[in-house]
Amino acid sequence: MEASEQHIQYIIRLADDALIQGQRLSEWCGHGPILEEDIALANLALDHIGQARALYTHAAKLEGKGRTEDDLAYFRDEVEFRNHLILELPIGDFGFTIMRQLLYSVFALERMKSLASQEVDTNLAAIASKAIKELRYHAEHAKDWVIRLGDGTEESHKRMQGSLDKLWPYTGEMFVPVADDLWSTETGLCSPLNSIKAAWADSLAQTFHEATLTMPDLDGWMHQGGKSGNHTEHLGYLLAEMQSLARKHPGVTW
Repeated sequence: MEASEQHIQYIIRLADDALIQGQRLSEWCGHGPILEEDIALANLALDHIGQARALYTHAAKLEGKGRTEDDLAYFRDEVEFRNHLILELPIGDFGFTIMRQLLYSVFALERMKSLASQEVDTNLAAIASKAIKELRYHAEHAKDWVIRLGDGTEESHKRMQGSLDKLWPYTGEMFVPVADDLWSTETGLCSPLNSIKAAWADSLAQTFHEATLTMPDLDGWMHQGGKSGNHTEHLGYLLAEMQSLARKHPGVTW
């Protein structure tokens, strides 16, 4: 199928989100609070990286320039990445990571549900259908921990509320459309972001009620920039570590 530049960039942006979230989660390998959770976080990371691989491969085929998933992951510079800012923030403590996982997974799940039901790009629909199964587990896993810690001890409640308050100003960017978001809505590829936001907010409100956490204002001031290539200083360090081996030995396979 022929694809426009906006079509390709939209898919690459989906992949960037999955890759950066997967990279951040992988940093917990060997550092989880308990062995079971150490393994769980590593598996979540692998799910995200698997989604990124499928999306990058699909985008590269549509592009038709001979690039591969590795080219898109390892040989683009910071300003070329279009991931949401919330995903590139350092992992913080366990509560911070779990809260980010909840905020992102619920959004990503709703987005993939929409992408799975469209007929504009059937290959993307197939990728989204597989991702839904993974993201549904991710969201449930994060929800269970947020409720457990939010409604736990005084200290765990304080940490979870603090993590929510720190992360919340980065959530608004998810729902501010850029050019390829508008294209995706106009063509029927994806639902409007405001409808995804409504489902996201309803799901979170239920979770935060059970967790005895206070949900911040949906319409407060929010950070923006990642979807346009304007990132925090943290992404540069993340990419330097993630891309170093591939850039040191370009073209090597094993």
